[in-house]
Amino acid sequence: MELLLRETFNFVSALPCVLQCVNVFYQETTYIMKTFLYPSDLGNLESALREAKMVKNDHYCFEKLGRHRTALLIFFNNSLRTRLSTQKAAQNLGMNVIVLDVNQGAWKLETERGVVMDGDKSEHLLEAIPVMGSYADIIGVRTFARFESREADYSESILQQFIKHSGRPVFSMESATVHPLQAFADLITIEEYKKKPRPKVVMSWAPHPRALPQAVPNSFAQWMNAADVDFVITHPEGYELDPKFVGNARVEYYQMKALEGADFVYAKNWSCPGVTRPEDYGKVISKDMNWTIDSKHMAVTDNAYFMHCLPVRRNMIVTDDVIEAPTSIVIPEAANREISATVVLKRMLEAL
Repeated sequence: MELLLRETFNFVSALPCVLQCVNVFYQETTYIMKTFLYPSDLGNLESALREAKMVKNDHYCFEKLGRHRTALLIFFNNSLRTRLSTQKAAQNLGMNVIVLDVNQGAWKLETERGVVMDGDKSEHLLEAIPVMGSYADIIGVRTFARFESREADYSESILQQFIKHSGRPVFSMESATVHPLQAFADLITIEEYKKKPRPKVVMSWAPHPRALPQAVPNSFAQWMNAADVDFVITHPEGYELDPKFVGNARVEYYQMKALEGADFVYAKNWSCPGVTRPEDYGKVISKDMNWTIDSKHMAVTDNAYFMHCLPVRRNMIVTDDVIEAPTSIVIPEAANREISATVVLKRMLEAL
């Protein structure tokens, strides 16, 4: 009897802790995910990182979840890592996968309302989207900024039409302003390689011959703000990112000062975001090669790891010796694209 009473007392004493654990588990497993553009869409970030670790240990641990489900991956623009990693992630989850290259083999699509369709575009997106939605359970869309209008790009007009009219969960595979699958993979990589509880992460602009979107730097900034890191952004004047993505990051215009003591250096080019120079939105306003990440830049860091989303223009963004150094983690970073996509698709499947 005494033993029974003691065990009962121990159980009752532990009950609040048990209930708290159950509550955390319930909150994590009942999060309803219908879209994926921003870190907040993923729910609890620590929980997502734990799931990423599970998937990394066993890529097929949730392979029954997607049985008899179909992922439709729609590409308005070119892709290598996003296409391969997202398709592999869907297959890891047991899903069927349909890949559509809109500009190769499909009807040319009109995206604007009110247009008299007497040209070379045979179908309107407003009819195409619900039709595509009828063939899939989850839809991924890749559509870049056009640089014709900052307002149009930053409203994510094409992606938002899929969200509104497809009747299906929709995730961004890089859209006009964000690339969340890349940023989530970047965070997974930083978590794996960090040597300090709160590492210093520096995102540095670097030169490029062409005008590139702000999607990758926007998302990287947003995800670093959501993570527990000391985050610094450095770029020439005129390249200020939209404040809603910069968040609480420290902006430093002197690159070498920004890089001092860095644990991770994330190099990326982007065109003028039009924040301080609206008339130059989407333009290349600098090709200053002094911003190219080389051994001199890396020397002022705390033996930092070098990161880049790829593809990379060697000896413009980064020199050969830096990207080939043992501290370059661009390949593991790219491999983690499969992991980030698996976690995202898993959570969307659970919400169906």
